[in-house]
Amino acid sequence: MKNNDRLKNVKPGTVAILGIPFDENSSFMKGPARAPRKIIEAMSSESSNMSTEDIIDLGVEPRLLDLGDIEVRNYLDDIERAVSRVLERGASVLSLGGDHSVTYPILRAYGKKYKNLNVLHLDAHPDLYDQLDGDPFSHACPFARVMEEKLAVRLVQVGIRAMNPHQHEQARRFNVETVHMKDWDPSITLVFEGPVYISLDMDVLDPAFAPGVSHHEPGGLSTRDVLRIIRALEAPVVGADIVEYNPCRDPSGITAMVAGKFLKEIAGKMLG
Repeated sequence: MKNNDRLKNVKPGTVAILGIPFDENSSFMKGPARAPRKIIEAMSSESSNMSTEDIIDLGVEPRLLDLGDIEVRNYLDDIERAVSRVLERGASVLSLGGDHSVTYPILRAYGKKYKNLNVLHLDAHPDLYDQLDGDPFSHACPFARVMEEKLAVRLVQVGIRAMNPHQHEQARRFNVETVHMKDWDPSITLVFEGPVYISLDMDVLDPAFAPGVSHHEPGGLSTRDVLRIIRALEAPVVGADIVEYNPCRDPSGITAMVAGKFLKEIAGKMLG
């Protein structure tokens, strides 16, 4: 079934899973374009089950719909259009990348609907470069574009441990709230007023928990740390993306299973 055909089944209150197999803006290594279906396969693996930790059985949840993968020919227009079509039907989108550059066009769509959007960004890297190697749309730049266009009223970044002076200045320029990994405390509670969008880069995790990423950055969060952050959110989660899983570096499938776990728990949070 084509993506447009599946769109007809999207109703208000649906959480639509949308695959975005795009990694052309990766700076170091390709591979995340192969991720969306791998994450879906892991989530539905018979080695586990489809229930969240709050005992929501996603396998029989009619409000969760997999729209499949979109075709990306024009990076900005195709992604923004696909997300907008879902939002226009009163649903929310849980996107599977793809490299982190996909978040910018996703949030362009979200910015049209939500004027008071908070973004919770979980990542080893702040992704605030003005440009990287001459490319303003690199996967290292999405949050500079997001904040320039005022697509979010608040950006909170957690797990950061690879910030350089340029990005530090960018964070100050855009009034970004940063929880550096060196300052991480599991008791930290993140409080938001208004709707929250979660952007989860798999390399926020220490490589011991998620080796299947392009950029190994030691000293990161544990799987349970990330789950605790997600579960503790009290504000409504209106959208999310999971990005930068690289199947090429994950021969055992460990990282796919972690991404599948995050997919289940975020979907459960969005469904309430």
